[in-house]
Amino acid sequence: MTSLADNKLPQGARIAAPSALSRLMVNREWLGFWFMLPAAAILTLLLVYPLGLGIWLSFTDATIGSVGKFVGLDNYSWILGDDSFINATVFTIMYTLVASTIKFAVGLYLALLLNKRLPLKALLRSIVLIPFVVPTVLSAMAFWWIFDAQFSIISWSLTKMGLINHNIDFLGDPTLARICVIFANIWRGVPFVAITLLAGLQTVSPSLYEAATIDGATPWQNFRFITYPLLTPIIAVVMTFSVLFTFTDFQLIWVMTRGGPINSTHLMATLSYQRAIIGGSLGEGAAISTAMVPFLLAAIMFSWFGLQKRKWQQGSDA
Repeated sequence: MTSLADNKLPQGARIAAPSALSRLMVNREWLGFWFMLPAAAILTLLLVYPLGLGIWLSFTDATIGSVGKFVGLDNYSWILGDDSFINATVFTIMYTLVASTIKFAVGLYLALLLNKRLPLKALLRSIVLIPFVVPTVLSAMAFWWIFDAQFSIISWSLTKMGLINHNIDFLGDPTLARICVIFANIWRGVPFVAITLLAGLQTVSPSLYEAATIDGATPWQNFRFITYPLLTPIIAVVMTFSVLFTFTDFQLIWVMTRGGPINSTHLMATLSYQRAIIGGSLGEGAAISTAMVPFLLAAIMFSWFGLQKRKWQQGSDA
């Protein structure tokens, strides 16, 4: 058997201290970072670089086929005085607020309904999910046909019932066109909110409701003091994504109205595409796209600092 003395290092020899990098490689607290690093690199390539390029283009007079030169804030000063940009910004905010609010209200109602013991509950959940599964372009084309001035099924039905004597030009009137595109966005977005909130409701323990019912709590009190506080983190995530998806909506508007009539249904995203790609003014289109960033950051910050507060999760009104 080898003695301990035989295993001793030569006199004066020292064990090399591990480097900082080697310590990080084996540190459990850094393990998650190393796993996330490949995904972070992909996101940097696909998101950060295009965003940086767009911001740079917004400070130039670049056009399609021309690199352009640095013009400072000229593009921003131009769009701030452009009525089309102002109208698109106002409608984008209104479109987002109205659609997101209604999607949340209807989605929450459907989630609470589907969480109950209903016959054919699995089939009903599948049906609710259909509008979200159908590609956006197909949904937009279907609504374009439904609201068409000549072939609208709504106008045809109302005419057959004797309620109107001429077809309604839904997408030709600015007010009606705005209502129609908001309705189409709500129809498509409700399933995402409903199914996600339903998944959150599945995590709430039934014993909490049983104890509250024994104590004499009403259904509203169960929702107010049990369901809503426990569902708050899910609501924060769902509404953040809902606002982001709605604010940056492009396909639905472009297929249905292309921003018309008279630019009344232009969102900032569609106006940016029209100016940059169709109009060829890359700098101006990039400036419009960059102007969307503060609104998106505001939505994210509201979710992070508002809805995620611990006292909200505990059911406090504060």
